[in-house]
Amino acid sequence: MLRIYTDGGSRGNPGPSAYGLVAVKDGKIICEESRFLGVMTNNQAEYRGLIAGINKALELKAEEVEFVMDSQLVIRQMKGEYRVKSPGLIEIHRDAKALSSMIPKVHFIHVKRDELLIPRADELVNEELDRHQN
Repeated sequence: MLRIYTDGGSRGNPGPSAYGLVAVKDGKIICEESRFLGVMTNNQAEYRGLIAGINKALELKAEEVEFVMDSQLVIRQMKGEYRVKSPGLIEIHRDAKALSSMIPKVHFIHVKRDELLIPRADELVNEELDRHQN
């Protein structure tokens, strides 16, 4: 099984944003990735990180994936426990759902900010934001 840890963040809300992801297979990190996203909200950046993780899983042709995030909102929306009310999240949520449906077995897991590899994903976000700071 593939496990992908993602985080997104913005400096300001909205503000300069980035995501970071760490992909793990058989207990080993197989990929780290981060990307600057421009100006958006924190929740939009969280979703962009998840979508990047889903795309990575599709690229790796994973049959079963756990997406691990510290964003309770995104995880609960992806699981259908919360409705998506924010106009800025409706389309991006729809994209994430459509992409994740292409993976045979998908699990969405919420963890605290300091658990597992979330701190590393957060570090990738901050490194990316630091590179793009004026």
